Amino acid sequence: MSSKAAAKRAAELRESINHHDHQYYVLDQPEVTDAEYDELFRELRELEEADPGLSTPDSPTQRVGGVPLEKFGQIEHADPMLSLANARNEEELRAWADRVARGLERLDLAAATIRYVTEPKIDGLAISLTYEDGVLAHGATRGDGRTGEDVTQNLKTIKSIPLSFPDAPPLIEVRGEIYLPLADFGRLNESRSEQGEPVFANPRNAAAGSIRQLDPAVAASRPLSMWTYGVGRLEGAEFGSHSESLAWLAERGFRVNQDVQTHEGIDEVATRCDWWSERRDELDFEIDGVVIKVDDRSLQRELGVAGREPRWAIAWKFAPTTATTTLKEVVWNVGRTGHLVPFAMLEPVHVGGVTVSTATLHNEEDLERKDVRNGDEVVVLRAGDVIPQVVSHVPGKRRKGARKPKPPSKCPACGTATVKPDDAVFTICPNSSGCPGQVFQHLKHFRQAMEIDGLGEKNLERFLDQGLITDAADLYSLEAPQIAGIEGFAEKSAEVLTNEIDASRRQPFGKVLYALGIRGVGEVNAQSLAEHFGSIAALQAAQPEQVQEADGIGPILAEQVVEELAEDRAIELVDRLGRAGLRFELDPSERRSTEGPLAGKTVVLTGTLPELSREEATKMIRLAGGKVTGSVSKKTDFVVAGENPGSKLAKAEGCEVAVLDEAALRKLLGT
Repeated sequence: MSSKAAAKRAAELRESINHHDHQYYVLDQPEVTDAEYDELFRELRELEEADPGLSTPDSPTQRVGGVPLEKFGQIEHADPMLSLANARNEEELRAWADRVARGLERLDLAAATIRYVTEPKIDGLAISLTYEDGVLAHGATRGDGRTGEDVTQNLKTIKSIPLSFPDAPPLIEVRGEIYLPLADFGRLNESRSEQGEPVFANPRNAAAGSIRQLDPAVAASRPLSMWTYGVGRLEGAEFGSHSESLAWLAERGFRVNQDVQTHEGIDEVATRCDWWSERRDELDFEIDGVVIKVDDRSLQRELGVAGREPRWAIAWKFAPTTATTTLKEVVWNVGRTGHLVPFAMLEPVHVGGVTVSTATLHNEEDLERKDVRNGDEVVVLRAGDVIPQVVSHVPGKRRKGARKPKPPSKCPACGTATVKPDDAVFTICPNSSGCPGQVFQHLKHFRQAMEIDGLGEKNLERFLDQGLITDAADLYSLEAPQIAGIEGFAEKSAEVLTNEIDASRRQPFGKVLYALGIRGVGEVNAQSLAEHFGSIAALQAAQPEQVQEADGIGPILAEQVVEELAEDRAIELVDRLGRAGLRFELDPSERRSTEGPLAGKTVVLTGTLPELSREEATKMIRLAGGKVTGSVSKKTDFVVAGENPGSKLAKAEGCEVAVLDEAALRKLLGT
């Protein structure tokens, strides 16, 4: 190939690879296979190696990382990277908006309505990218806001960062946040744990640690990404608003979050902050708040800066979801099926808006993988309504001689010798009928499954201690005079609770079957078994291969169902619950129709529908012949989405599943 032809081909390859990088890493819309991409990259690298003069600073081959550095250089930011003031609630947000309005009034710039922009506050590492004539010249960390570390080589390895872009002004500084997606963070920590390396406490630490590696090959090996959130120093161009600058950056290949939104007035902003708070746990990256900015850049300049904080922006901060504290002791609790579950007793710490003193460790495999020990400094996570959990220990702070916790040789609830079945992740207490710990946990499960309000853990403990109940069937013998006078109850509250218990007798067969607490049988499987067999008597008489015929039931679960229902205690409990008036037969109105507009179709419900409750929508779908499942797959026929649909909607779109709203569902059903 001639030099001219090689140069032309190299230019074509660079353009093609940059296009595919943008499609994959920015738009999540790949157009070629990995093998096809690798072939393009290989050809370009071979051309540049044969003639180094063909290589350019913005060539995709520059992303693989350069020579390891001895230390980072320093870069002074042309415009300081300022901190943001925080608002912890709506009152403080509105107080900031009032200050903005008063500031503009003093400048004779008052407007009837101030336009704002909201964007997610990514919990990552802030960086600055300086482009000269459209080519990345250098990149730096925020540092102290005025001077940061030169991490250009590491930033070049991140494929969502353009090495160059068209129609660029002579100089532009682009600012963004480097982060690690949550799924990739989990895989990275698992890999580090398997190799005996300390795990990262959270995704932010992992992203920061990756960017601050002296060897760029380390950064290149980690799936880092960037959300772009603004422009700093700018020469040769001008933007009238912040939202205009973000749209301009998105058009030139930078990743700008698709949920950035503009608002007319602070009322809309407050509503949007609540929207982000509710959606936070559904994202595949961590955010710790919402950033609110005055959109008009001329107003930004007039409002100016107070100390190290711009007057024209503020961060609505969520309660932190992680915190560091001391693990005092790993203790063990017995579950309703005899599993011994480890959990952590902690020095109390404020996290996720509450004070936490205990946290789950899931099971023995999880405990071994995380390698936490008594006395360790540990990272605790509490996101949304999720039970607090220990994520990891803090590397370098373990006391000498700390031993790995082991499950007890005797059940902590009843003293029975424990056993560890082969290939199991739990040690178990085999005393299934006489262990008070298992009885209590089973009652908790039964109360939740049967939706008996007012029967909390404390009340269950009191009834057990008083000898009023020994199992779930005893609940239906309770009378208000027995309960009145017990701590926490008066005559009226005792009557309310007994009425709630009485009302639970009307729960359908599927819920009652779920409430029995058969190992591995959740709500969906319980409903499947109820529909297939129609009665508890038919299910009790079935063999494993017959149970396996029910939708969603595999061979192992079928064996467990048959074994547990054949136990004397299960037979007795079913008999007593039946005599108490609970429903152990499927009502014809509850059976899924074999005909109708949704016959043979699988439907997933997500979000909050305008008028129908989830139970009402499920019943309508079943009567029309459809099956409701909990997760989206390529076998799903429809997803019915309401307000705040979460990740299921995105998965439906990815699987090309038809999405309906409530009106479309009603039209399909003819209601």
